[in-house]
Amino acid sequence: MIKYFKFLVFLLLLNRISAQTTEKYTTLLEGVTVNEMCTDGQNIWIATNGSGIFRYDIKTKEIENFSTSQNNLKHDLFYSITANNDFVWAGSTDGLFTYDKKSNKWTQRKFAKGGQLGNWIRSVAYDKYENVVWIGRFQYLTKYSIATRQFDDYDLTVQGNQKSNNIKKVVVDGDSLVWFGSEAGLHKYYKKKNITEPNATVFYDNKFNYFNGEGEQISITSVLFDRRYMWIGLDEFITEDNPQFNIGGLYKFDRKNDWKRFDASNGFAGNGIFCLEKTGNYIWAGLYQFGRESKENFGRGLLLINRLTNQIKPITDSSLPATVLCMYFDGDSMWLGSKNGITIVPITNKLAELKKRN
Repeated sequence: MIKYFKFLVFLLLLNRISAQTTEKYTTLLEGVTVNEMCTDGQNIWIATNGSGIFRYDIKTKEIENFSTSQNNLKHDLFYSITANNDFVWAGSTDGLFTYDKKSNKWTQRKFAKGGQLGNWIRSVAYDKYENVVWIGRFQYLTKYSIATRQFDDYDLTVQGNQKSNNIKKVVVDGDSLVWFGSEAGLHKYYKKKNITEPNATVFYDNKFNYFNGEGEQISITSVLFDRRYMWIGLDEFITEDNPQFNIGGLYKFDRKNDWKRFDASNGFAGNGIFCLEKTGNYIWAGLYQFGRESKENFGRGLLLINRLTNQIKPITDSSLPATVLCMYFDGDSMWLGSKNGITIVPITNKLAELKKRN
């Protein structure tokens, strides 16, 4: 009965969000393009495209900016960020930047292997189980051991396809697995093995009926886990001459053989997936549509998928950003990062309010 009541309350909330409401959400960093957010438990760290790094103190709600304009950081273009209790690591267009919380200083690390493209860091992930940082570069993957301060580079190229070594997303999956999303497919790595060993990794592209054999290339943008499944978001990149190149979509993978695809045929407003996040039984997806003529991405807002029933519900609130580049759920609210700052959507508090009213 309690679970049923909570489900009804959540449906009421979804209807409230989906309506053309005039409710004003909390906004931060207006005019700033937000690429990624993470937390260290005390702060929310925000990587931006052109405005450096922001630190939001969860307790005091104070915001501090690290950027060239503040003379406390030598770079402003960041794509990714991760943190632990002692350090923050941010991936930029010019290498890896590390913030030491004790010294309150940033240091820069550039990589020789891969040239300048090898210094475009598109994803970083702290692995608390191994105490290492995984660094996904435009060319090559790097593992940084915090204990030894050693950097190890790896070439993940599969069967001569260089795009399989163009890393876009790194996601730690518990104490045994790490997933590396590339422009040509998804690598699964068993951490108990040396990554250079045979069978240490498995590569999922559109061969052997992975991703149902759909499209010509599989470019990964996001990976999310629930109890039984993986949710995998893809890039859309198609042209009139090549309409099957990167067809996009969202896949629900049972980690064995079943790949269920969600796309425009299911009610998606766009086949490109910017980002994914989870609250309870719902998967949130930030969508975009690729313009065949303009060759640009057009934001198509948000939708929710019930991960138990696969029911899809678009969020049609016009006061929310159309282009959601990243999301972060803090336990109470959903933070939506866009080209125009952050919009904070309360969720848990509204559920509590509705419960009291009922």
